[in-house]
Amino acid sequence: MKEALPDTAAGKPIEIWLQDEARVGQQGSLEYIWAPIGSRPRAVRDNRHDSLYLFGALCPSRAVGAAIIMPAANSEAMSEHLKEIASQVAPGAHAVLVCDGAGWHQGGDRLQIPDNVTLLPLPPYSPELNPMENVWDYLRGNKLSHTVWDTYEAIVEACAEAWRFLIGDPERIRTIATRTWACVSV
Repeated sequence: MKEALPDTAAGKPIEIWLQDEARVGQQGSLEYIWAPIGSRPRAVRDNRHDSLYLFGALCPSRAVGAAIIMPAANSEAMSEHLKEIASQVAPGAHAVLVCDGAGWHQGGDRLQIPDNVTLLPLPPYSPELNPMENVWDYLRGNKLSHTVWDTYEAIVEACAEAWRFLIGDPERIRTIATRTWACVSV
C-alpha cells in the first residue's frame, strides 16, 4: 500500500475508508423475512421505476461515515462524494479509499480527487472483498425493503434515514465493516 500513497501523505496518520454505491428505488429488491416453514408471507413490491444512488463510505477504525444521495452514478456524483469523504477525514490525516473498479471511480480529467484522499481499487470481479456490500445488505434488510415509496422525495428521505440509522450505531459500523486485511501499519 505504501506504493499507492502520494508523497504528500508521508508522515501523516492513514485512515482506511471503504466505499460503494447502492441503487435504491421503487423497483427494489425483496429481502428474506422470518416466517413459519411452509408459509408464504405476503410482501409488497412496487413496479414503478424511480430510483437514486446512495453513495456511502465508512472508516471502521473511527466508526464514522460519509454519504450523499445522487440521481445518477457518474464521475460528477463520485467527485461530490469524494469531497464529502475528504471533509470527514480526521484533520491532518490521509484517507486510503478502497473502492471497486466502476467506471466513475477511475482517475482522470472528470474525477476530482481531493488532496487528502487516495483511491485504492479492489481486484476486478471481487465484490465479496468490499465490506460496503454487507452494509447495503444490512440497510436493505432493516430499512430499505418491503416498502412502497410514492415519490422520489420519499426515496431520498428513506435513504437519508437509513444512513442516519447506520451512523448512529458506531459498534454496528465496526462489526459490519472491519476486515483484518484493511488495516494500516505504516
